[in-house]
Amino acid sequence: MPLSPSRVFSQLTTAERPAQTSVVMRRAVVLGGSIAGLMAARVLSDHAEEVLIVERDPSDVGGGPRPGVPQGSQVHALLPAGQVQLERWFPGFAEEALALGAPQPPSDGGARAKIFVNGELGLPPAPSGAGPALITTRPFLEALVRRRTLAVDNITMVYGRADGLVFADGRVTGARYVPEGGAEPVVESADLVVDAMGRSSRLSDWLADNGWPRPPMRRMPIKLNYATALFRRDETVSDAWVAVYHTMAGKGRTARIGGINSVEGDRWIMLVAGYDEDRPSRDVADFVTRCREHYPQMFGDIAERGEMLGDVVTYHQADSRRRDFDKLDRLPAGLVAAGDAVASFNPVYGQGMTSATLHASCLSAYLRSGPRPHEQPARAYFEQVRVIVDAAWQISTSADIELPHVDGPYPPGYRVTKWFGDLLFRTSLTDPVLNDRLGRVTTMLEHPATLSRPGTLLRALRLGLLRPRPAAPATVRAPR
Repeated sequence: MPLSPSRVFSQLTTAERPAQTSVVMRRAVVLGGSIAGLMAARVLSDHAEEVLIVERDPSDVGGGPRPGVPQGSQVHALLPAGQVQLERWFPGFAEEALALGAPQPPSDGGARAKIFVNGELGLPPAPSGAGPALITTRPFLEALVRRRTLAVDNITMVYGRADGLVFADGRVTGARYVPEGGAEPVVESADLVVDAMGRSSRLSDWLADNGWPRPPMRRMPIKLNYATALFRRDETVSDAWVAVYHTMAGKGRTARIGGINSVEGDRWIMLVAGYDEDRPSRDVADFVTRCREHYPQMFGDIAERGEMLGDVVTYHQADSRRRDFDKLDRLPAGLVAAGDAVASFNPVYGQGMTSATLHASCLSAYLRSGPRPHEQPARAYFEQVRVIVDAAWQISTSADIELPHVDGPYPPGYRVTKWFGDLLFRTSLTDPVLNDRLGRVTTMLEHPATLSRPGTLLRALRLGLLRPRPAAPATVRAPR
């Protein structure tokens, strides 16, 4: 009997390292050296004699945002489920990050984590059990993952532009890339190739050019616009540690997102975001005005009184998208995809890096599923990846589908799901138990299906519908 998606999700989010692994291939090639590619390489190092990462961005980028990650300067969040996976594959990761300058969470960090929904201050997030929260910039986190990955003896990285795949006898047998500074492509043989080339992956074209079907793609046109700035952290300006502000579209409300993170280097990174025609600009005055007029006081205090470090940086993402490889009727052996090359979501929900770590968990399960699983099409891998993608997609699109400019597609049972989701969300703002259960789903520690358990349903109904309303004040009649 097949396992339920919730059960599969639970297995994939485990913190336990595999008890046994075996080398089943000579060489694996990973196209892309971001979080998804690095995590895939780390998993593959247990199963391949040699792992080669081909990374597009030049080797002299240093510690700043990479050109291949246009949103690299923006606020990023590693959800607790992602932190669990980093610790699983790189033991001591959190401790090392803190030693290298990641902010040490304050003893009252929970109380100083502010979450505002539709202008209302909710309960602070419950402890996740994933260890001290890692709140850093994307370049800091990725640099440490890269360093730990390349410290593994059988993993190497070369720099160049991926240029295509080599096909033979119903499988992928290698990859082509043009080395940094070169002009002619180099062919690297491989028993397994991983596409970790991100949203702009050309894998669909390469498959079609070689007679294979393209994976179907689904999009939701979110039209997200956001702006980010760094500030020197100064408690005389604000005691903010972490803050999230979310106004949902509704009567009399404009959908907006805001965020403040305390990051390495004694800095704040602060984001303001809007949708469709609501476009934050690079203009400092516009940034300050938005922070003061549309967000809680701490945003305005930091923007007006804090020391801005560098420029305001903007980013636009037209859509959330997913490629459903599991639906292909034909798929070459020796090929998998991971990270944003499979699915990328509205980034304000922080699911991207965490999903990439969980795709690595799928890869580990797949490579341990038989003697030489890579010699057959990776359907089992893509079926498990779908469980991760479905969970993240459900969380992000259930909110985004309410945006005025988004017109579906609406999932089956949408009205009932929306009604209960709104009820659960509203009651979680004041009830610690529901706050914890919802938080474990939104941070990808648990599958969304866990929210439909009877105890959760009844608690939300009791608190949201059956709680006695305050008695109306007595009517005072005017004397006759």
